Amino acid sequence: MSAAAIEQAILAAGLEPLTPRALEQFEAYLALLLKWNARVNLTAIREPEGIIRRHFVECIQFAQNLPALPEGAALLDYGSGAGLPGIPVAICRPELRVTLAESQQKKATFLREAARSLGLNIEIFNGRVENMPPDRIFSVVTLRAVDKMIQACRTALSRVATEGWMVPFATQSTATAIKTALPGVDWFSDLPLRGSDQALVLFGKWSR
Repeated sequence: MSAAAIEQAILAAGLEPLTPRALEQFEAYLALLLKWNARVNLTAIREPEGIIRRHFVECIQFAQNLPALPEGAALLDYGSGAGLPGIPVAICRPELRVTLAESQQKKATFLREAARSLGLNIEIFNGRVENMPPDRIFSVVTLRAVDKMIQACRTALSRVATEGWMVPFATQSTATAIKTALPGVDWFSDLPLRGSDQALVLFGKWSR
């Protein structure tokens, strides 16, 4: 799939157009996902069109709708897996300092290769978020398609800076449970994701 096909999908979803450089990076990222997915099982979606529609468009929409952040803000992608949404955020929002946390060695190796190949200045933390140094906190912590989402959200909240943002991906059926599990988070309007009648991004501000 070419950069033009990726651009067409983005525009069809009503999102802001990307720079030529960003489109080149997404094209290269897609090629890496297809190459590595055969042996590492990065995503259950294996067709290029599906990866663009379900993964790229959703994550680009998320990146373009992040709240206003301070200069030099840091974002943690908890349980990054294939780099979603962290790599799209790093491509779309290069001013952010992005950390991808992934405990599985093979997936972390893929993330390092993706960061190198795409020319992204991102950190890969190969380990459990619980084992990060205690002083590692972030302006934004996001989670997408992680195991044991409720438990993971509770752990992730300890990494959110005061007045920072907790931003999990959810569905209509899981959103209430996630919000209930995180008392003290002030939740703002949910972001319905394009192309799905169930998928949402939840935006919560954390005041310790």
